[in-house]
Amino acid sequence: MSFFTWKDDGLTSDCASLDAMASRFEETANLIKKLSQKGFKLKKTHKNQLIIHNDPKIFDQWGFISEELPFKQLSLIPDDESIIDF
Repeated sequence: MSFFTWKDDGLTSDCASLDAMASRFEETANLIKKLSQKGFKLKKTHKNQLIIHNDPKIFDQWGFISEELPFKQLSLIPDDESIIDF
């Protein structure tokens, strides 16, 4: 399952006003709502909040990079033998 970690550190650290902070929060809220509508889910772990999706194609369409362990990512790549008939 593809996932990335949601971190809000510094979400508004570069904002110069309360209005700018409010706009940033609104933009983020709209993005999170769109993710939810497309089937993304929140999975809480003991340390992090992960944004997950069961369909790697949809995950990739959004331009996210999966934080899965490399051996799990490689298992998604088909063997050459299964592509080519010998």
